[in-house]
Amino acid sequence: MAGTQRELTFRFLAEPGDVNFGGNVHGGAVMKWIDQAGYACAAGWAGTYCVTVYVGGIQFERPVRIGQLVEVHAQIVLTGTTSMHVAVTVSARDTTAEGAERTTHCLMVFVAQDAQRRSIPVPAYTPGTDRERELAAYARDIMRMRKDIEAARRDFLARYPG
Repeated sequence: MAGTQRELTFRFLAEPGDVNFGGNVHGGAVMKWIDQAGYACAAGWAGTYCVTVYVGGIQFERPVRIGQLVEVHAQIVLTGTTSMHVAVTVSARDTTAEGAERTTHCLMVFVAQDAQRRSIPVPAYTPGTDRERELAAYARDIMRMRKDIEAARRDFLARYPG
């Protein structure tokens, strides 16, 4: 039911097929996990198909090693009329260790679409705790910065098309 599934966590072992030349998990594999968890969270909240319109601030803070238990946590932190801001955090730990350490974090924006691929309204999300209000404020701050980045990007690409 739309508007009820606000967060989710994927848990799995980092597999040898995800290894890069340095012996750790390839950054592209981590980005795929982020996209999958973000999409599942957004689609669960919207109750419909969603498209990714923005992924920002991906910071690889430390590597994920093959064989570690990986947790990819995604949660709705802010909604607009048709859009959802989803914070995604990747953490990893050795299977015998107590606590996981954050390895990657980013903020994603998804837009809900109908069967004709037109944007449609999403259920409104209202933060209920101080932590949730902080996450919403964080998303609004990133949104303001994203507008400046997009203006710089447009200006640059206009000078250097193709």
